[in-house]
Amino acid sequence: IQTKLDPKNHVNVLDPLLSQLKKRTGLVLLKRLTIVLDEESEKGFGLTTANTSLVASYDILSLVPTTQGSLSVACLTHTVPSPLTTHIIALPLASPRLPFRLKHTLIRTALKNGAVFELSYAGALGADADLGAGEGNAGVKRNWWANAREVIRVTKGQGMLVSGGIVSDADLRGARDVANLMTVLGLSPDAAHHAATTVPQSLILRTQTRRTYRAVLSEPKIVIPNAASTQPGASVDEDESTSVVEPPKAAATTDIRSAEDNPGENAGDSTKNGNGKRPHDESTALTKPGSATEGAKEGAGRKRKKKKTKGGES
Repeated sequence: IQTKLDPKNHVNVLDPLLSQLKKRTGLVLLKRLTIVLDEESEKGFGLTTANTSLVASYDILSLVPTTQGSLSVACLTHTVPSPLTTHIIALPLASPRLPFRLKHTLIRTALKNGAVFELSYAGALGADADLGAGEGNAGVKRNWWANAREVIRVTKGQGMLVSGGIVSDADLRGARDVANLMTVLGLSPDAAHHAATTVPQSLILRTQTRRTYRAVLSEPKIVIPNAASTQPGASVDEDESTSVVEPPKAAATTDIRSAEDNPGENAGDSTKNGNGKRPHDESTALTKPGSATEGAKEGAGRKRKKKKTKGGES
């Protein structure tokens, strides 16, 4: 719009049009409001707290500054997180000369607040749809190329958004052609790719912060539990499903009874454990049943040899 934003005169014409369209899966239609700032609108152009409900129906807000004062207001004031935050700053690139100076402090502040600068490639094609186009196709192309390079030089390729801005279907271009156009202007291949993919996606996410308090707190939502979970039968089923089944104690009772019936075996086991042997020796003795008999035979043979030696001496 190029007039003052007035609730009495402004009519949102997008809502009735979108209601007539058929809903498609995987397709989201967003509503954008573009406001042209001139000398008479440097103090807000109707973007006040009183008109918050008027712009709340739009998903994206953008500004087109045409003077040095309006550029300062757009970069310093309207990019601050609030219900009236504008995330897109579009520049009249098709004009013979930019009507303001792109100061580094203003551009840096706008980028820090999350705003992006829009480049519509319609001016590169000589389309009359670009804002500020008052010359022929050749003049529009020449002005667009010169101004676009100046914008990229000041922003250093950061916060650049590429859009169409075209009216005729013949002016539509593919994503690779648009990325190639950005590289000719001076952007790196990665920055040109992000200008058409990553930057628009992150911009849409940031636009949702207008519905929060200073982009921090959102409106609370009441979560009502399902009716099935509140029924008494459901709680009983949950208790049954979460109940722990204890194992049977029959094995423990049989072990205790066997120990009571054979007290001698338990006593023998206790003497074996208390004879001073290591657990390793006990395990080897249990695993090798013939080792005990072999040790007894060796001990008897040694005693006989000692007796023979004693008899010979005598």
